Amino acid sequence: MAVILGKWAKRPITISVKPNCLTVSIEGGGGEPAVLSYDYEGRLWTALLDGITYRRGLDGKMVAKWQQADRARDRRWLSPDEARQQIEAPARAQVADLYAAIQSGDAQIGAPLPEQGHHGFRRAIAFDAARSEQDAARYRQVYLPVGILPPDQYFAVVLQAAEGCSFNTCTFCTFYQGRPFRIKPPDDFRAHARAVRDFLGEGLSLRRTIFLGDANALVIPMPRLLPLVEIVHEVYDVERLGGIYAFLDGFSGQKKTADDYAALRALGLKTVYIGMESGSADLLRFLKKPGQPADVVEAVRAIKAGGVAVGVIVLLGAGGHQYAAQHVRDTVAAINAMGLDMDDLIYFSELIVSEGMAYARDAYQAGLQPLTPQERIAQGEAVECGLRFSQAGGMPHISRYDIREFVY
Repeated sequence: MAVILGKWAKRPITISVKPNCLTVSIEGGGGEPAVLSYDYEGRLWTALLDGITYRRGLDGKMVAKWQQADRARDRRWLSPDEARQQIEAPARAQVADLYAAIQSGDAQIGAPLPEQGHHGFRRAIAFDAARSEQDAARYRQVYLPVGILPPDQYFAVVLQAAEGCSFNTCTFCTFYQGRPFRIKPPDDFRAHARAVRDFLGEGLSLRRTIFLGDANALVIPMPRLLPLVEIVHEVYDVERLGGIYAFLDGFSGQKKTADDYAALRALGLKTVYIGMESGSADLLRFLKKPGQPADVVEAVRAIKAGGVAVGVIVLLGAGGHQYAAQHVRDTVAAINAMGLDMDDLIYFSELIVSEGMAYARDAYQAGLQPLTPQERIAQGEAVECGLRFSQAGGMPHISRYDIREFVY
């Protein structure tokens, strides 16, 4: 990594040439600096402009995030055209002007720009509006929409070994509506894995892990799953990319044993994420999520016994006030029975209800009183306060995430 300081038109600049991306910081005239980061395919993947953070997805969509005066977070999604015209184009022009100034000597930098830096500038400048549009179109040829990922997997290489969700009945989830569940045959999956690799191109260096999609790829029976995992190794350097990660619903499908997970661990599986949502059987029935909390506890124990870490996801606010007490009590009991340790994660995700969602209809018909945002945060704190972990195993990483900010 090279960090080069300099000045351009009396403004301080910082150029960071990293193994995975190029980042340019340009101080403004008394305002916020412009910070622009590009992968080595030339894609602008994050930008800080006028105090607003922008993240571009591989599909060309972009989310803008900022903090309000009361420190509350807000966000807005830009259309692909807005993203290209209002963010990508001005950023590209600024990078092009800076690179021209470096080459002409009008920008003074403290050290010569390494070849990788020249390459990064050239690729970013070449990634014009037409190239951006073509890139997003190519994404849609390679992928079905990627519904959601755990926050620590936003920079994964997503490989859709299966499409959709194997049960797809949860009333609070709309990610896979209208998408039949399908396990890809080996030849189809190999072609998909290669197409993703070719699409990412030099941007593959920005990716940190491999994530098997879609909603619960690990529900695939072992005789069909193992050949797909072997194909991942055939196409990618799994160890260099940081291993394999995946969702499992934990409630349904063919159950895997500790030996199964040990075999998957030997093939690079690092963490399994389970959307438990709640430890309350009554609330799960209301959410139309199949199975019982005991199924999740059993699955987690098998995963842990196989040497694989677990990420457990809890849905805050589900069931409103009517289910709140049992949601907290039973979720605490379920998580405490799992034997989690410092290798594991617990995510609190707030229920986001949108118009037309089945949960909205069911909650209205049941007369549920929703929790306020503050009450949902307090619910997460109540669950966290009740959790107990062994001194020897240590404490899992616990955090919150907002699905409205997901971008891949």
